[in-house]
Amino acid sequence: MKKKIYVHVADDHKILIEGIIAVINTDKEIEIKGCSLTGQEVIKWFANKKNSADVLILDLTMPVLDGFEVLKHFKKNKIDQKVIVLSSYDDLKIVQEVLSLGCKGYISKNSAGEHIVNAIKAVANDEQYFSTDIQKMLLKSLSGQKVPSGKMPEKFLLDSLTEREIEVLKLITKQYSTTEMADLMNLSTNTVETYRKSLLKKLKVKNAVGLAMYAVKHKIV
Repeated sequence: MKKKIYVHVADDHKILIEGIIAVINTDKEIEIKGCSLTGQEVIKWFANKKNSADVLILDLTMPVLDGFEVLKHFKKNKIDQKVIVLSSYDDLKIVQEVLSLGCKGYISKNSAGEHIVNAIKAVANDEQYFSTDIQKMLLKSLSGQKVPSGKMPEKFLLDSLTEREIEVLKLITKQYSTTEMADLMNLSTNTVETYRKSLLKKLKVKNAVGLAMYAVKHKIV
């Protein structure tokens, strides 16, 4: 008889946890060992010496402490925990970040049902596992192909902006024209326009109004 694989599930949506548990319960080799709704609950659960799980299924966006903070905590405290990230984010930078923090698997939420059981078994066996879409993206990156930007958390989006882009964003919010910004920043109008286009693409808005609203919402101005 094969040894049971024990799994802890962390997500801030109870309905998603219930869905994951329902899929996992179809396999007799895997057993659920508790669940957490916040990153803080995850850290507390694993800090209790009575608790242990072979694999942690971890969402990235959770209240109190998010999934990134949980992974950083494990790494800082040298906690050797096998983790599979289950997330709606599919940007290459996010995947690379969690892999650098010691994550062993990454599954996009829209394909969780077909991959979760195989992912748990692979990661429990010290292998890496990625859902098909994430695997394709990583292979593209490794082969030097350009990978389109995907969905990422707001804090990563803000971190991806350069100092010049933030400067342009602030001036756009103050209703400066391209020419006025160019004069003020000692740049050509073409360069300013390049920054503006980059901001529209990165922040996924259509015009200057959208940029201004984004800047106000995220307290950039």
